[in-house]
Amino acid sequence: MKTLTNTNLALILIDIQQGFDNIPYWGGERNNPAAETNARKLLDYWRDNNLPLFHIQHCSTNPNSLLAEGNPGNAHKEIVKPLPGEPVIKKSVNSSFIGTDLQQRLDAAGIDTVVIVGLTTEHCVSTTARMAGNLGYNTFVVADAVAAFAKTGIKGEHYDAETIHLTALAQINEEFATVLNTDEVINALKKNDDFL
Repeated sequence: MKTLTNTNLALILIDIQQGFDNIPYWGGERNNPAAETNARKLLDYWRDNNLPLFHIQHCSTNPNSLLAEGNPGNAHKEIVKPLPGEPVIKKSVNSSFIGTDLQQRLDAAGIDTVVIVGLTTEHCVSTTARMAGNLGYNTFVVADAVAAFAKTGIKGEHYDAETIHLTALAQINEEFATVLNTDEVINALKKNDDFL
């Protein structure tokens, strides 16, 4: 049984950056337009309760990427912009654990549970959740606070953004993480409910 309580947990906000507003650049279609709003709801809960949180910022090593440092797209979206003193961890690959000190920070703070929101479901959210699960963290991914982009298959077939989102969540649910929605997370933390 995986328990979600107000102790020993951190919110990880992955790559909620302005570059992802350029929908054509990422595939021409995105699902879940409310993802950032839901991420903000969780961020507000964390801030109001002085719970640990980490902003992850993708800093592409490709200077032409929208997410490269120095490009406007690298900046955090205003809706979840880090406040002074909130930790920002920069990464250059899909996993928030590779090439960063995220694991060391979590362990030093005694955190054993992570709640993941951000962009994108199929890439950095999924990769981080998989690695968090493998590292032994009690991992939760918030389905309505993450979003995906459409993809082209290996034979040129089109996969819409919602299909990519749902299948990415299906692959990690109960294998690497527990998938919940925003209200379930907040209600569980208020009531200390358990989730199987």
